[in-house]
Amino acid sequence: MSAAEADIISILRADRLRWYLLGAVAALELPDCWIAAGFVRNAVWDHRHQRPPSPPDRDVDVIWYDPDRIDPALDRLHEARLAAIAPSVVWSVKNQARMHIRNGDPPYASAADAMRHWPETATAVAARRYDADHCEVAAPLGADDLFGLILRPTSSFVDLKRAVYDERRKSKKWLEHWPLLREA
Repeated sequence: MSAAEADIISILRADRLRWYLLGAVAALELPDCWIAAGFVRNAVWDHRHQRPPSPPDRDVDVIWYDPDRIDPALDRLHEARLAAIAPSVVWSVKNQARMHIRNGDPPYASAADAMRHWPETATAVAARRYDADHCEVAAPLGADDLFGLILRPTSSFVDLKRAVYDERRKSKKWLEHWPLLREA
């Protein structure tokens, strides 16, 4: 385990709500299943800004990977199961085995592979709990930008999909909310 992964786990473990939600998702027992994106990114950015953890905003992104169960109705079923456990959270569950179609990418090989195709490097990070008290992190593009407070598009969003990255950066107001961020 890298130092960055250990730091992410420590940050998540210290946030009672996030730790609880990681446990709720683990209870689904889905293959290659993680809570990703802003759930982890925002917790780290809050920590790096020496702020208390803000509650997950907008939605909590749960990603999983199973090429044999790609019906979107299954995702809605899992969202309903999670809503029964944590009704105050807006859940977004997506099987990454089908998301390449929507994104115009080649098929993904795993949940971590799908994250390589996300708009920002600092967003391509996820965590999951296993057993009663263990956690692991997936950061297929590394965590340097996340901890370095660097906002950078992934390679897919530098040129061809740049407008998507730019719109996300603008609409999410990251630079306003976390003023120590800098753009690469």
